[in-house]
Amino acid sequence: MLRPSLISFVASSLTLTAAQAQLTPPRFHHLELNSVDPDAAIAFYVKQFPTTSKASWEGKPALSSPDNMLVVFNKVARPPIADANVTAYWHFGWNVPDSRASLEAWRAQNLLVPFYTDDAGDFVGISSDTYPYPPGVPGRTRAQLDEAKAQNLQPSRTSGNGYIFGPDGAIVEFTGNRAERVDHVHMWQEDPVCAQLWYQTHLQATPRAAGRGGATPAPALTMATCKTPRAPEQSWPSLTKEGTYRSPTGGVSFSGVAINWYPNQTQKPPVPTSGRLMDHVGLAVSDLDAWVAKLRGEGVTILRVPYRVGNTRAVIIEGPSREAIELVEVK
Repeated sequence: MLRPSLISFVASSLTLTAAQAQLTPPRFHHLELNSVDPDAAIAFYVKQFPTTSKASWEGKPALSSPDNMLVVFNKVARPPIADANVTAYWHFGWNVPDSRASLEAWRAQNLLVPFYTDDAGDFVGISSDTYPYPPGVPGRTRAQLDEAKAQNLQPSRTSGNGYIFGPDGAIVEFTGNRAERVDHVHMWQEDPVCAQLWYQTHLQATPRAAGRGGATPAPALTMATCKTPRAPEQSWPSLTKEGTYRSPTGGVSFSGVAINWYPNQTQKPPVPTSGRLMDHVGLAVSDLDAWVAKLRGEGVTILRVPYRVGNTRAVIIEGPSREAIELVEVK
């Protein structure tokens, strides 16, 4: 079912004040993780991603990425729930200069997450060690795997992406070959194409080319056409033996950091992200009061009214699949 905020924005957008109409898009500011030992977690990331550094933000321990993006840590008494299939937030990713070199370094440390190549349980450590993907989709269905075998396709063994285990049950994607930086947050969404429209409408996000799968461009998004059933076929490589549902897909970006998603992989609606391992994404805005007025007028759910964070203020809103999003005022 579409959330009320997805339905109400058309009427409310006609009543924006002049100040709200001139709002600049938010910038990606931080990802906040819950951790039982923030110092140990930061030490892990600094070791694995050597261009990062220990920092702090408004009194909270943090990891600073070379692109000035932050991973902020909130200390908790008990290990946070890190089940990657129960909330909208799935994993986060870094660019690395040489993904194949990183692969070998993390293999030696026994950090690699199995990247399954089929439902029989075979796996690799990086995508470039399995069949190349068809155009437009990062995976092969069962029929496409059989086709690759019949054609005797060979892995490229060049670049690629993989995953490592991080502290507190985190899954961290690495991808190359580019300068090291925070690259993306990957999510699940109940209605992926509608979610993209939500982010574009309410948060002025830069859209990616959303679609229903494959290389065919999607038609222009509207409230009447955005809802699309999950495609029935899973594909590989995948972090689960059963494969991953990858269509429809969608996503946006804020100041160069991508937030991309696939459909909800289960039959259960996602639970709120607050208090879980990946607690929320933080976006920087210059006029918090104007943004709050805009979002309230559009019917967006506000989980936490404006509050102090160190020397600044913030508000937490709820996204279309119950993901917490913090707007932080940065003058």
